[in-house]
Amino acid sequence: MAQGVAITLGISVLGLYMRFTGTYERTFADRILRWWSRSLLKSPGVRVHVSNPHNTTVIPGTPCIIMSNHRSHYDIPLIFTSLPGSIRMLTKKELFKVPIWGRGLKAAEFLSIDRHDHAQAIKDLEYAKEQMKSGIVLWIAPEGTRSRTGALGEFKKGGFMVAIQTGATIIPVGIRDSEKILKPGTWDFCLNQDVHITIGRPFDASTYTLETRDRLMEDVRRSIQELAQ
Repeated sequence: MAQGVAITLGISVLGLYMRFTGTYERTFADRILRWWSRSLLKSPGVRVHVSNPHNTTVIPGTPCIIMSNHRSHYDIPLIFTSLPGSIRMLTKKELFKVPIWGRGLKAAEFLSIDRHDHAQAIKDLEYAKEQMKSGIVLWIAPEGTRSRTGALGEFKKGGFMVAIQTGATIIPVGIRDSEKILKPGTWDFCLNQDVHITIGRPFDASTYTLETRDRLMEDVRRSIQELAQ
């Protein structure tokens, strides 16, 4: 755990330094984030098994949103090591208040959403759309929080509205057994765990409308449910 905290603190400081000195480059940040992810997974001996039966990938220049279930903090490095592209998480604003780490998240182009202020949430989603246009691949956990039981929770609608409005490709991802590394609500680490990532067939959100948003949510939910089993 101490090693993971040190690594996270280190890349946060590096991100802040690059922003302060005007030397930030997104492609370099991508490499650092993947190095950080591999380091966090290596420390507890996590064995990652990625299945991609449809050869789904991120297509450069195409708006893309990765959506997955969410069972553990370790889902973050798992996603970064399983798919290509300039992936950045859309997450709750509270994480950005964490000293140093929160500032590092912002420096590295991670995106926040205010779940308690509807007007601000709309502004946050508009900014997310602008970032997607610049090449950012959004990762959204549509449940909004980690599952305490492993069961898939209720989906939030915001990410699906962004997907439809930008005509994005949604890549569904199922994560299995990440909660065995670190159970939600505890600091009980279990070493040498096998985790399975299954990447599903993509959805073209441009074939849906805001009026059929609920159908898109249900289609993606059904896919993630199957992938995470």
